Amino acid sequence: MMRLQFEKIEPESGSSFRVVHLTDPQTCWVYWHYHPEYEIVYIPEGSGRRHVGQNISAYDGGELVFIGPNVPHLNFSHGKEGPYEEVVVQMRSDFLGEAFLQTPEMAAVQRLFERAGQGLAFGKATKEALGPRLLQLPHQTGFDRLLSLLTIFQYLALAPDVQPLQADGIRFELNPKEEGRINRIYAYVAAHYAEAIELPTVADLANLTVPAFCRYFKRMTQLTFSDFVNEYRVSQARRLLHTDQPVATIGSSVGYTNLSHFNKTFKAIAGQTPTAYRKALVG
Repeated sequence: MMRLQFEKIEPESGSSFRVVHLTDPQTCWVYWHYHPEYEIVYIPEGSGRRHVGQNISAYDGGELVFIGPNVPHLNFSHGKEGPYEEVVVQMRSDFLGEAFLQTPEMAAVQRLFERAGQGLAFGKATKEALGPRLLQLPHQTGFDRLLSLLTIFQYLALAPDVQPLQADGIRFELNPKEEGRINRIYAYVAAHYAEAIELPTVADLANLTVPAFCRYFKRMTQLTFSDFVNEYRVSQARRLLHTDQPVATIGSSVGYTNLSHFNKTFKAIAGQTPTAYRKALVG
């Protein structure tokens, strides 16, 4: 069973929500994961497997789903090879303020958000109608992008070709205290992964003793903290392997002082050595 991971999501600068345009199936490092944000996933074409909560099913002719907060799901790019494209939109329910969904004009969208905990998959007609708008989102900014998103919400809310995935049998609710702890830990690793990370320092961030922190972190993420740091470092190494930097330099820049250790850890997590991974990128 793939280990469940908490994904920390931050809106882009100058935006109240996040839009990601993926053109490489290897750009994401988090696989079986959850987060408190709602998420729209659009894949223009192709077939594959969706794994959302308890639902495991196939899609064909592209994909368009709307997933509620804290519902575990597998990255749609997982296991993909070759040409790939995906647009992901992530936002909190209050991304436009606490009363955003309470206004009369947003009644249909409020019902959409309430149903999203099941996971909602949309049919061919809606994919074709909204595909161009979703592909345009990464290229828009400011008011134009927000207006496009609101239009997308309204269309999804009224779409007749929607199939609930009944995925809400699994849900992970984080109270604000736990979410704050996880966020502080994640932010520290993101800022210091290239250095030696001392366990007592991270435990202090969580206001826990070292033994209590180790138990807490394993309970929250199904990972030891050491495994989490290694997976994060390998994810950064994957990104750098798209450049022409030497493998030894990449290993050092993501926190491994020993090349042999870097190669061994990378292979254990990615299934191949950094050199083999890079060769696969260029075919």
